[in-house]
Amino acid sequence: MTISPRAARERARLQVDERRSQLLELGLQLFAERSVDELSIDDIARAAGISKGLLYHYFPSKRAFFLEVVRAAAGHLVDRTSAAGTEVSPVALQDGLDAYLDFVEQNARSFVALMRGSGGSDPEVLEIVETTRRSIADRILSLLGRQPPTPLLRTALRGWIGLVEAASLDWLERRDLPREELRALCAQMLLAALTAAGAAPVIDLD
Repeated sequence: MTISPRAARERARLQVDERRSQLLELGLQLFAERSVDELSIDDIARAAGISKGLLYHYFPSKRAFFLEVVRAAAGHLVDRTSAAGTEVSPVALQDGLDAYLDFVEQNARSFVALMRGSGGSDPEVLEIVETTRRSIADRILSLLGRQPPTPLLRTALRGWIGLVEAASLDWLERRDLPREELRALCAQMLLAALTAAGAAPVIDLD
C-alpha cells in the first residue's frame, strides 16, 4: 500500500511528538533527582540513550528543555488537581489537596528548586508557575460559582495558594508533620480564607 505524502508527514509528526513527550517524561524524573545546574546536556542525552545532537534536534538548549519540562510538570499538576473532583464537597477538597501533595512529594527536589532555587529567578519559569496558580484559583472560583471574583475574594484565594506552597516547602524540609494533618490544615485554611472573603461554601470537614 502506498502512503500519501500527507500521511507520511503526519506519521513523522506523530513520531516526533511521541519522542518529545518521552523526553519530557524523562526530564521530570531527572529533575526530580538532580537540579538543573547539576545536569548537563550530556547527562540528559545519556539517560535518554540518544546522541547530544539528536537531543538538540528536539530542544535547542538545556534551558529550553528545562522550561518545557517545567511546563509539562505544571500541566500534570493542574490535570491531577482538576480530576480530583467537580463539586464543592469535603471529599473533593481532600482529593484535590491529596493530588497536590502527591505531586509535591513525587517531585520534591524540583518543587523546592522552583520555589526557592535558581528556577525561581527565571522570568519564564515564574510565568509558568504563575499560570499554574491562576489555573488553580480559577478552578476553585468556577466550582464556587464566583467568576469574576471580588478583589477581596481574589486576594484571599491567592493568599491561600501561597500558604499551601509555603506549608508544602516546610513539610518537605522538616518532615515532622503527618501528611494528613497538613492536608487538614490546608483545607481548614481555605475555608477560613473564603469565610473572610464572604464566599465560604457550606462544607463540614468534621
